[in-house]
Amino acid sequence: MSNTQATVAYFSAEIGISPSLHTYSGGLGILAGDHIKAAADLDVNMVAVTLMYKEGYFKQRMDEEGNQTEIYPRFEPDPLLEKLDGTITLPLRGREVCVEVWKYTFVGINGTPIDVLLLDTDVDCNEEDDRRITLRLYAGGKDHRILQEAVLGFAGIRALRNLGYKDFSTYHMNEGHCSFLTLELLKEFNGDEEEVRKRCHFTTHTPVAAGHDHFASDRVTRLIGDLLPKNLKLPSMVLNSRVHMTELGLYFSRSANGVSDLHGVVAREQFPDFKIGHVTNGVFHRFWVGKIFREVFDRNLPGWRQDPSRLLEIDSVSDEELLFAKRGQKKFLLDYANSQSQRALANKTLTIGFARRAAEYKRARLIFHDKERLVKLAKGKVQFIFAGKAHPRDDHGKEILKEIVLQAKELLGDVKIVFLENYNMWLGNLITAGVDVWLNTPLRPNEASGTSGMKATLNGVPNLSILDGWWAEGCDDGVNGWAIGDADHANDAADADHLYRLLEEEVIPTYYDEDQTKWLSMMRESIKTGVQFTGTRMVQDYLKDYYK
Repeated sequence: MSNTQATVAYFSAEIGISPSLHTYSGGLGILAGDHIKAAADLDVNMVAVTLMYKEGYFKQRMDEEGNQTEIYPRFEPDPLLEKLDGTITLPLRGREVCVEVWKYTFVGINGTPIDVLLLDTDVDCNEEDDRRITLRLYAGGKDHRILQEAVLGFAGIRALRNLGYKDFSTYHMNEGHCSFLTLELLKEFNGDEEEVRKRCHFTTHTPVAAGHDHFASDRVTRLIGDLLPKNLKLPSMVLNSRVHMTELGLYFSRSANGVSDLHGVVAREQFPDFKIGHVTNGVFHRFWVGKIFREVFDRNLPGWRQDPSRLLEIDSVSDEELLFAKRGQKKFLLDYANSQSQRALANKTLTIGFARRAAEYKRARLIFHDKERLVKLAKGKVQFIFAGKAHPRDDHGKEILKEIVLQAKELLGDVKIVFLENYNMWLGNLITAGVDVWLNTPLRPNEASGTSGMKATLNGVPNLSILDGWWAEGCDDGVNGWAIGDADHANDAADADHLYRLLEEEVIPTYYDEDQTKWLSMMRESIKTGVQFTGTRMVQDYLKDYYK
C-alpha cells in the first residue's frame, strides 16, 4: 500500500494471517487475520502491526491419558517474511532494547495489498532476556506481558513513523494489549488528549474479567518507566495504583465496540464510564469455505468470492451438488481423524464437532453430563470430534482436555469420540467444513462472539448452540440450526437436558430421514445465514460506523 494513502493502523497482539505463520493462539488472532483479509478485498487503506513470535504459540501434543505437552519449533521468517531496514530502540528495564521489523503482505482479491508489520526483539544486539520478549505468544508472567505490550504499542508507532506512515484517520486497537500506543501518541501530540482521542478506536473481545490485563503501577514504572510521557497529564488509570489496559485504550478512544449485539450490552455493563457500541464479528469467507464447496460455488455461483451475497442464491444449486460437496468435505475430515486415532469414524454417521480453547465457561464437557443418556441416544447414531488447546500455564484448562480424552476412552465401544491434537487454522478449516453439526455450549453471556460457528454455516453446517454471542442474532430455531437452553435461566443440568432432547427429538431424526428434504433445507439456510456473518459485512460496518 502507498504510505501516503494509509488511513487505518490496525494493532493486535496476535494475527492469524496464514496457517504457515504461527503468530496467533486462537479466536482473537484469527479474527484479526480475517479482518485484515476482508479489508484488503474491500480495498481499504490499512497497515497492521503485531509481534514476531519466532517460536509461535505452541504445538500441542496429547498422550493417551489426555495430558497436554507443548513444544516450540522455531520459525524461520525468510523467505515468507521480508526483513525491513532500520532498527528501533526502546528503553526497557533500564536498558536500550533493539526492535527489528519484518513484513508480510496480504494481497486482496482486487490486488490491494495490506502490509502486516511484525516487531522482533530476537536480534543480535540484545541481551538474552531481551531477545526472549517477542519469542513466544502469551508465554510469560506479568512482567513479560508488560514488556510485550510496550513493544507492540510504543515500538509499533515508532515503526510506522520510521517507514514513512505519518498519520492515520484511525488507530484501531484490537483489545487492551495495544493500549500503550495511546501514550506514544500522547507524546507526539505534546499531551493533547483530544488529538489522540480523535484518532483512536478500541475493540473489546471478552466479557470475562480475566481477559482484561491490568498491572500494578509500580511494576509498569519499574519496567517501562522511561517510555511513559514526562511532564504530561496522564489519565487516572495510569496514575492510580493499577494500569488497566482496556480502560486506558477506552479512555483515549473516540469510539469503541464489542463484537456482537449481546456482547455490546455486556461491555457497557463492564465499562459504564465509556460509550461502547458493537460490530458483530465476521469471518473471511474465501478461506473458511472448504475446498470442494469452493469448487461447487465457483461452478454454480460465480462471483461469490468477491461478493459473498451471491451465496444467498444457494437454492439454485442442486441437491446433488450440495451433497457432493458435503460428502467430500466430510471424507477429508474423517480420513484425517481416522489416521490420527483408532476410532474408525464412519462417513454415514452423524458427526458433531466441538473445537474451542479450553476455558471453563465454554463447557466442553457438557455433552458428558449424563453419560448413560448420551450412550442411549448416540450409540450407533452419533460420533464426536473434539479439538482445542489449553494455555501452557492453565492447569484447569489442561484438566478439561484430559477429561474429554478420558471420557472418550471410557465410552469406547458405545460412542465414538476423537480428540484431534494441535488445533490451528488448518485443522479448524478441516473441522468446520467437514462435520455435520457444530456444537457450542458456552455459559451465556460469556461467549463474546464465537466465530467458529460462522465458519461452519458457510459450509452448510447447522449450529446446535446456546443463544450466546453471534448465535443470539443468527439463530432461526429449527430452520438453520437449534437453540439450546433458556436464555434467561442457564445452568448445566437444564442445558444438558435440553441438549439431549434436541438430539433425540430433532437433530438425529432429521439427519437420518431418508427424504433428506429438511436436512438439505437446513444446510441451505445455514449458508444463507453465513452471508450475514462474513468479514466483508464486518469491515463494511467498521467503515460505516467507526473508520471515519
